Amino acid sequence: MPVLPATCFRGELADAWEAVHAGRIRAASQLLTATSARHTQGIRPLGPVETAELASLLVTCQLASGDLAEAARTAEALVPHLVEGGVATTIAHLGLGELTAARGDQEQALEHYLKAGASRGADDPSLVPWRTGAAVAMVATGRRREALDLAREEVARAEAAGAPHLLARSLRALATVDAGSSLVLLRRAHDAAASTPDQRLAAQIATDLGGLLLLSGRADEALGLLRSAESYAAGEDLWPLHSRVKRLLQRAGEQARPLARDTLALLTTAEQRVARLATTGLMNREIAEELQVSVKAVEWHLSRVYRKLGIPSRAALARTLHTSG
Repeated sequence: MPVLPATCFRGELADAWEAVHAGRIRAASQLLTATSARHTQGIRPLGPVETAELASLLVTCQLASGDLAEAARTAEALVPHLVEGGVATTIAHLGLGELTAARGDQEQALEHYLKAGASRGADDPSLVPWRTGAAVAMVATGRRREALDLAREEVARAEAAGAPHLLARSLRALATVDAGSSLVLLRRAHDAAASTPDQRLAAQIATDLGGLLLLSGRADEALGLLRSAESYAAGEDLWPLHSRVKRLLQRAGEQARPLARDTLALLTTAEQRVARLATTGLMNREIAEELQVSVKAVEWHLSRVYRKLGIPSRAALARTLHTSG
């Protein structure tokens, strides 16, 4: 959960903050890993706030990718910051709150979020949206009335600040707390997220909204939202989000597309050769001449590629293979 503006940092850490805030998790992970290595080697020393933010952002990326064990190891670097006070302590509590919530320990998560809110680093509520995490944890621990008050307060603060990203996040949390109004709230959250660069938040909200629409029998609208979320999650290799979308698509009788890291593994060597040539703009006859096979063999391989990857065309194939490297 990004805490401070990117302008509070410099170099690769600022770039990584921007990448996380835009939902470019793979790019952010690479930048954060490089920054961590430079810091460890003494090439790029970091202050307490920067080291806390570095670890917190890494935890966010690792949880988004489904690597809970690695996130737990990374989070160990946050523990020393819990006694420092100020912004570093706020960041540490938010990162640990995110980790413990992902582990299913909502009581511990709530404790971290409330401590983040009580810390001296939480003076600016527009920069430290601890209430969203706390509200969701409260619902999970049976404190729904308090959760509702806290979530509504965060929505009001986001509206007053005129911050679409915070508004989308807080409306999503309120939709979790206020089940009776969740469809309306998620539609508002979806609209707010469209005004931000955060693809991950937009995909999470689209998945939430798509799931509700499926339950209410609005499959056509739901599938559009789920396919957009699926495309993003598959491209970024975000296994937890992709798994949610996959389950919802299967419930609707639809086949899910694979994660980027799994794409090429689905294809035989011959199918990979044909697929790669097809993305270069060659026609089937030209591919056949290049590989010294029949045109019918090329057509057969391409039809299997499309079916395996769940895509309809050469254009979609080019996007899929480009994403998977």
